[in-house]
Amino acid sequence: MRVIFPLPGNEAFAQALAEAGGFELGHLETRRFPDGESYVRFLTDVRGKCVDLVCSLADPDQGFLGLVFAADAARDLGAREITLVAPYLAYMRQDRRFRPGEAISSKSFARLVSATFDRLVTVDPHLHRYPALSALYTIPDLTLNAAPALADWIGKNVEAPLLIGPDEESEQWVSAIAARVGAPFTVLRKIRHGDRSVDVEVPDLDGWRGRQPVLADDIASSGRTLIEAARKLVLQGFAKPVCTVIHGVFAEDSYERLADLSSRIVSTDAVPHPSNAIALAPLVAEALTRAHAGAQNLVRHRRPPEPLDDVELAGFDSFPASDPPPWTGG
Repeated sequence: MRVIFPLPGNEAFAQALAEAGGFELGHLETRRFPDGESYVRFLTDVRGKCVDLVCSLADPDQGFLGLVFAADAARDLGAREITLVAPYLAYMRQDRRFRPGEAISSKSFARLVSATFDRLVTVDPHLHRYPALSALYTIPDLTLNAAPALADWIGKNVEAPLLIGPDEESEQWVSAIAARVGAPFTVLRKIRHGDRSVDVEVPDLDGWRGRQPVLADDIASSGRTLIEAARKLVLQGFAKPVCTVIHGVFAEDSYERLADLSSRIVSTDAVPHPSNAIALAPLVAEALTRAHAGAQNLVRHRRPPEPLDDVELAGFDSFPASDPPPWTGG
Protein backbone atom coordinates (compact mmCIF):
# COMPACT_ATOMS: atom_id res chain seq x y z
CA MET A 1 0.00 0.00 0.00
CA ARG A 2 1.23 3.50 -0.85
CA VAL A 3 0.59 6.45 1.40
CA ILE A 4 1.27 10.03 0.27
CA PHE A 5 2.48 12.64 2.76
CA PRO A 6 2.84 16.32 1.80
CA LEU A 7 5.52 18.50 3.31
CA PRO A 8 4.32 22.07 4.03
CA GLY A 9 3.27 23.90 0.87
CA ASN A 10 2.77 20.69 -1.12
CA GLU A 11 -0.71 19.76 0.09
CA ALA A 12 -2.51 20.41 -3.21
CA PHE A 13 -0.08 18.34 -5.27
CA ALA A 14 -0.14 15.49 -2.74
CA GLN A 15 -3.93 15.38 -2.71
CA ALA A 16 -4.08 15.38 -6.52
CA LEU A 17 -1.46 12.62 -6.59
CA ALA A 18 -3.38 10.48 -4.12
CA GLU A 19 -6.60 10.93 -6.11
CA ALA A 20 -4.90 10.23 -9.46
CA GLY A 21 -3.30 7.02 -8.24
CA GLY A 22 -5.94 5.82 -5.81
CA PHE A 23 -3.38 6.08 -3.00
CA GLU A 24 -3.94 6.80 0.69
CA LEU A 25 -3.36 10.43 1.70
CA GLY A 26 -1.51 10.54 5.00
CA HIS A 27 -1.32 13.26 7.61
CA LEU A 28 1.92 14.74 8.84
CA GLU A 29 2.20 17.29 11.62
CA THR A 30 5.02 19.79 11.22
CA ARG A 31 5.87 22.95 13.09
CA ARG A 32 8.83 24.83 14.48
CA PHE A 33 10.07 25.11 18.03
CA PRO A 34 10.59 28.66 19.36
CA ASP A 35 14.28 28.47 18.44
CA GLY A 36 13.46 27.56 14.83
CA GLU A 37 14.17 23.82 14.98
CA SER A 38 11.80 21.54 13.05
CA TYR A 39 9.25 19.20 14.62
CA VAL A 40 7.77 16.30 12.63
CA ARG A 41 5.13 13.76 13.69
CA PHE A 42 3.32 11.12 11.63
CA LEU A 43 -0.41 11.01 12.38
CA THR A 44 -0.99 8.14 9.91
CA ASP A 45 0.42 4.67 10.52
CA VAL A 46 3.25 3.86 8.09
CA ARG A 47 4.31 0.41 9.28
CA GLY A 48 4.75 -1.93 6.32
CA LYS A 49 3.66 0.74 3.81
CA CYS A 50 5.41 2.45 0.90
CA VAL A 51 5.76 6.07 1.99
CA ASP A 52 5.95 8.88 -0.59
CA LEU A 53 7.05 12.25 0.77
CA VAL A 54 5.97 15.03 -1.60
CA CYS A 55 8.16 18.10 -1.53
CA SER A 56 8.88 20.42 -4.43
CA LEU A 57 12.37 21.69 -3.66
CA ALA A 58 12.13 25.22 -5.03
CA ASP A 59 13.20 26.56 -1.62
CA PRO A 60 15.39 23.70 -0.39
CA ASP A 61 17.31 25.44 2.37
CA GLN A 62 14.07 26.33 4.13
CA GLY A 63 12.57 22.84 4.40
CA PHE A 64 15.15 20.18 3.65
CA LEU A 65 15.95 19.28 7.27
CA GLY A 66 12.26 18.70 8.00
CA LEU A 67 12.11 16.45 4.95
CA VAL A 68 15.07 14.41 6.21
CA PHE A 69 13.52 14.14 9.67
CA ALA A 70 10.26 12.89 8.13
CA ALA A 71 12.09 10.26 6.06
CA ASP A 72 14.06 9.02 9.06
CA ALA A 73 10.96 8.95 11.24
CA ALA A 74 9.04 6.94 8.64
CA ARG A 75 11.87 4.41 8.49
CA ASP A 76 12.06 4.19 12.29
CA LEU A 77 8.30 3.59 12.38
CA GLY A 78 8.61 0.61 10.04
CA ALA A 79 7.82 1.97 6.58
CA ARG A 80 8.58 -0.54 3.85
CA GLU A 81 10.27 2.02 1.57
CA ILE A 82 10.68 5.78 1.43
CA THR A 83 10.35 7.67 -1.86
CA LEU A 84 11.02 11.36 -2.35
CA VAL A 85 8.58 12.84 -4.85
CA ALA A 86 10.24 16.13 -5.80
CA PRO A 87 8.57 17.48 -8.96
CA TYR A 88 11.24 20.18 -8.94
CA LEU A 89 14.74 19.07 -7.95
CA ALA A 90 17.05 21.72 -6.54
CA TYR A 91 20.83 22.08 -6.60
CA MET A 92 21.43 21.06 -10.20
CA ARG A 93 23.15 24.22 -11.51
CA GLN A 94 26.45 23.98 -9.60
CA ASP A 95 27.65 20.83 -11.35
CA ARG A 96 31.31 21.82 -11.57
CA ARG A 97 33.81 24.14 -9.90
CA PHE A 98 33.55 27.27 -12.07
CA ARG A 99 35.97 29.26 -9.89
CA PRO A 100 38.64 28.09 -7.44
CA GLY A 101 37.28 27.19 -4.02
CA GLU A 102 33.62 26.73 -5.00
CA ALA A 103 31.52 23.92 -3.57
CA ILE A 104 30.06 21.50 -6.11
CA SER A 105 26.70 21.60 -4.39
CA SER A 106 24.95 19.25 -6.84
CA LYS A 107 27.16 16.39 -5.63
CA SER A 108 26.72 17.25 -1.96
CA PHE A 109 22.96 17.50 -2.26
CA ALA A 110 22.74 14.24 -4.22
CA ARG A 111 24.73 12.47 -1.52
CA LEU A 112 22.37 13.72 1.20
CA VAL A 113 19.24 12.68 -0.72
CA SER A 114 20.71 9.30 -1.67
CA ALA A 115 21.58 8.56 1.96
CA THR A 116 18.05 9.37 3.12
CA PHE A 117 15.64 7.89 0.55
CA ASP A 118 15.17 4.62 -1.33
CA ARG A 119 13.97 6.23 -4.56
CA LEU A 120 13.70 9.66 -6.17
CA VAL A 121 10.88 10.76 -8.47
CA THR A 122 11.30 14.06 -10.28
CA VAL A 123 10.28 15.90 -13.43
CA ASP A 124 12.72 17.27 -16.03
CA PRO A 125 15.73 17.90 -13.78
CA HIS A 126 17.94 20.67 -15.10
CA LEU A 127 20.77 18.46 -16.33
CA HIS A 128 23.82 20.13 -17.84
CA ARG A 129 27.02 18.14 -17.60
CA TYR A 130 25.43 15.00 -16.17
CA PRO A 131 23.97 12.66 -18.81
CA ALA A 132 21.33 11.42 -16.34
CA LEU A 133 20.52 11.55 -12.63
CA SER A 134 22.05 8.09 -12.26
CA ALA A 135 25.45 9.72 -12.80
CA LEU A 136 24.86 11.80 -9.67
CA TYR A 137 22.40 9.95 -7.40
CA THR A 138 23.08 6.46 -6.07
CA ILE A 139 19.42 5.49 -5.55
CA PRO A 140 16.95 4.46 -8.27
CA ASP A 141 15.27 7.44 -9.89
CA LEU A 142 12.19 7.96 -12.00
CA THR A 143 12.90 10.95 -14.23
CA LEU A 144 9.66 12.05 -15.88
CA ASN A 145 9.18 14.28 -18.91
CA ALA A 146 6.56 17.02 -18.84
CA ALA A 147 7.15 18.23 -22.40
CA PRO A 148 4.18 16.24 -23.82
CA ALA A 149 1.87 17.86 -21.26
CA LEU A 150 3.26 21.27 -22.16
CA ALA A 151 2.76 20.54 -25.87
CA ASP A 152 -0.82 19.38 -25.32
CA TRP A 153 -1.65 22.59 -23.46
CA ILE A 154 -0.17 24.70 -26.29
CA GLY A 155 -2.06 22.71 -28.92
CA LYS A 156 -5.38 23.28 -27.14
CA ASN A 157 -4.91 26.91 -26.14
CA VAL A 158 -2.73 28.71 -28.71
CA GLU A 159 -3.73 29.35 -32.30
CA ALA A 160 -0.99 29.21 -34.99
CA PRO A 161 1.91 28.97 -32.50
CA LEU A 162 5.56 29.52 -33.27
CA LEU A 163 7.62 27.58 -30.70
CA ILE A 164 10.76 29.38 -29.55
CA GLY A 165 13.49 27.86 -27.39
CA PRO A 166 15.65 30.12 -25.20
CA ASP A 167 19.04 28.76 -26.36
CA GLU A 168 20.76 26.27 -28.63
CA GLU A 169 20.72 23.59 -25.93
CA SER A 170 16.90 23.60 -25.98
CA GLU A 171 16.64 22.76 -29.68
CA GLN A 172 15.98 19.03 -29.31
CA TRP A 173 13.44 19.62 -26.53
CA VAL A 174 11.57 22.45 -28.29
CA SER A 175 11.58 20.64 -31.61
CA ALA A 176 9.86 17.66 -29.98
CA ILE A 177 7.16 19.96 -28.55
CA ALA A 178 6.72 21.62 -31.95
CA ALA A 179 6.41 18.25 -33.67
CA ARG A 180 3.71 17.15 -31.23
CA VAL A 181 1.83 20.42 -31.77
CA GLY A 182 2.44 20.49 -35.53
CA ALA A 183 4.02 23.94 -35.47
CA PRO A 184 7.29 25.51 -36.62
CA PHE A 185 10.06 26.28 -34.15
CA THR A 186 13.28 28.20 -33.76
CA VAL A 187 15.81 28.76 -30.98
CA LEU A 188 17.54 31.85 -29.63
CA ARG A 189 21.16 32.32 -28.68
CA LYS A 190 21.77 32.98 -24.99
CA ILE A 191 24.93 34.50 -23.55
CA ARG A 192 24.97 34.34 -19.75
CA HIS A 193 27.25 36.77 -17.89
CA GLY A 194 26.16 35.79 -14.37
CA ASP A 195 23.19 34.79 -12.20
CA ARG A 196 21.26 37.94 -13.17
CA SER A 197 22.84 39.07 -16.44
CA VAL A 198 21.81 37.47 -19.74
CA ASP A 199 21.99 38.57 -23.37
CA VAL A 200 19.67 37.00 -25.96
CA GLU A 201 20.11 37.12 -29.71
CA VAL A 202 16.89 36.68 -31.73
CA PRO A 203 17.23 35.48 -35.34
CA ASP A 204 15.28 36.99 -38.22
CA LEU A 205 11.70 35.75 -37.78
CA ASP A 206 10.08 37.57 -40.72
CA GLY A 207 9.09 34.27 -42.31
CA TRP A 208 6.69 33.57 -39.43
CA ARG A 209 4.81 36.86 -39.29
CA GLY A 210 1.22 36.35 -38.18
CA ARG A 211 2.03 33.47 -35.85
CA GLN A 212 1.77 33.64 -32.06
CA PRO A 213 5.21 33.34 -30.43
CA VAL A 214 5.35 30.75 -27.65
CA LEU A 215 8.48 30.79 -25.50
CA ALA A 216 9.05 27.32 -24.04
CA ASP A 217 11.59 26.70 -21.29
CA ASP A 218 12.17 24.01 -18.70
CA ILE A 219 12.79 26.45 -15.84
CA ALA A 220 12.21 30.12 -15.06
CA SER A 221 14.35 30.92 -12.04
CA SER A 222 15.67 34.46 -12.28
CA GLY A 223 13.50 34.76 -15.41
CA ARG A 224 16.13 36.91 -17.13
CA THR A 225 16.28 34.79 -20.28
CA LEU A 226 12.52 34.81 -20.83
CA ILE A 227 12.28 38.51 -19.99
CA GLU A 228 14.99 39.45 -22.47
CA ALA A 229 13.56 37.15 -25.17
CA ALA A 230 10.02 38.50 -24.73
CA ARG A 231 11.27 42.09 -24.88
CA LYS A 232 13.16 41.52 -28.15
CA LEU A 233 10.25 39.67 -29.77
CA VAL A 234 7.98 42.65 -29.14
CA LEU A 235 10.67 44.98 -30.54
CA GLN A 236 10.60 42.89 -33.75
CA GLY A 237 6.90 43.66 -34.10
CA PHE A 238 5.51 40.35 -32.90
CA ALA A 239 2.61 39.99 -30.51
CA LYS A 240 3.45 39.56 -26.85
CA PRO A 241 4.54 35.93 -26.46
CA VAL A 242 2.86 33.20 -24.48
CA CYS A 243 5.46 31.96 -21.98
CA THR A 244 5.32 28.28 -21.01
CA VAL A 245 7.63 26.71 -18.44
CA ILE A 246 7.80 23.44 -16.57
CA HIS A 247 9.37 24.80 -13.39
CA GLY A 248 8.06 28.26 -12.55
CA VAL A 249 10.36 29.30 -9.72
CA PHE A 250 10.14 33.03 -10.57
CA ALA A 251 12.57 34.39 -8.00
CA GLU A 252 12.30 37.96 -6.73
CA ASP A 253 10.20 40.16 -9.07
CA SER A 254 10.77 38.12 -12.25
CA TYR A 255 7.14 37.05 -12.61
CA GLU A 256 5.82 40.61 -12.52
CA ARG A 257 8.47 41.79 -15.00
CA LEU A 258 7.74 38.91 -17.39
CA ALA A 259 3.98 39.43 -17.09
CA ASP A 260 4.35 42.97 -18.44
CA LEU A 261 5.95 41.56 -21.60
CA SER A 262 3.76 38.46 -22.11
CA SER A 263 0.20 37.77 -23.13
CA ARG A 264 0.08 34.83 -20.70
CA ILE A 265 2.44 32.86 -18.46
CA VAL A 266 1.73 29.15 -17.93
CA SER A 267 3.60 26.64 -15.80
CA THR A 268 3.13 23.11 -14.54
CA ASP A 269 2.38 22.59 -10.87
CA ALA A 270 5.89 21.20 -10.22
CA VAL A 271 6.40 24.40 -8.22
CA PRO A 272 3.29 25.88 -6.58
CA HIS A 273 2.62 29.25 -8.25
CA PRO A 274 -0.37 31.31 -9.49
CA SER A 275 0.69 30.54 -13.08
CA ASN A 276 0.11 26.78 -12.62
CA ALA A 277 -2.17 25.48 -15.37
CA ILE A 278 -0.75 22.04 -16.22
CA ALA A 279 -1.23 19.22 -13.71
CA LEU A 280 1.55 16.68 -13.29
CA ALA A 281 -0.10 14.42 -10.70
CA PRO A 282 -1.43 11.91 -13.30
CA LEU A 283 2.07 11.58 -14.78
CA VAL A 284 3.66 11.00 -11.35
CA ALA A 285 0.89 8.64 -10.20
CA GLU A 286 1.35 6.43 -13.26
CA ALA A 287 5.10 6.26 -12.66
CA LEU A 288 4.65 5.35 -8.98
CA THR A 289 2.20 2.62 -9.88
CA ARG A 290 4.64 1.13 -12.39
CA ALA A 291 7.50 1.37 -9.92
CA HIS A 292 5.48 -0.32 -7.18
CA ALA A 293 4.67 -3.22 -9.48
CA GLY A 294 8.36 -3.96 -10.08
CA ALA A 295 9.93 -2.95 -6.80
CA GLN A 296 10.29 -6.31 -5.06
CA ASN A 297 14.07 -5.93 -4.84
CA LEU A 298 14.16 -2.22 -4.05
CA VAL A 299 13.72 -2.35 -0.28
CA ARG A 300 17.00 -1.74 1.53
CA HIS A 301 16.55 -0.61 5.11
CA ARG A 302 19.68 1.08 6.38
CA ARG A 303 18.76 0.17 9.94
CA PRO A 304 15.95 -1.86 11.53
CA PRO A 305 12.90 -0.06 12.94
CA GLU A 306 13.51 1.14 16.47
CA PRO A 307 11.44 -0.43 19.27
CA LEU A 308 8.43 1.56 20.39
CA ASP A 309 8.95 3.60 23.54
CA ASP A 310 6.34 4.21 26.24
CA VAL A 311 4.92 7.33 24.57
CA GLU A 312 4.48 5.53 21.25
CA LEU A 313 2.90 2.52 22.93
CA ALA A 314 0.42 4.83 24.66
CA GLY A 315 -0.83 5.97 21.28
CA PHE A 316 -1.27 9.31 19.60
CA ASP A 317 -3.27 10.71 22.53
CA SER A 318 -0.06 11.04 24.58
CA PHE A 319 1.60 14.44 24.66
CA PRO A 320 4.07 15.04 21.80
CA ALA A 321 7.71 15.70 22.60
CA SER A 322 7.27 19.42 21.98
CA ASP A 323 4.72 19.82 24.80
CA PRO A 324 6.19 20.06 28.31
CA PRO A 325 4.83 17.49 30.80
CA PRO A 326 2.59 18.95 33.51
CA TRP A 327 5.06 18.47 36.34
CA THR A 328 7.44 21.02 34.78
CA GLY A 329 4.97 23.83 35.33
CA GLY A 330 5.29 24.85 31.66
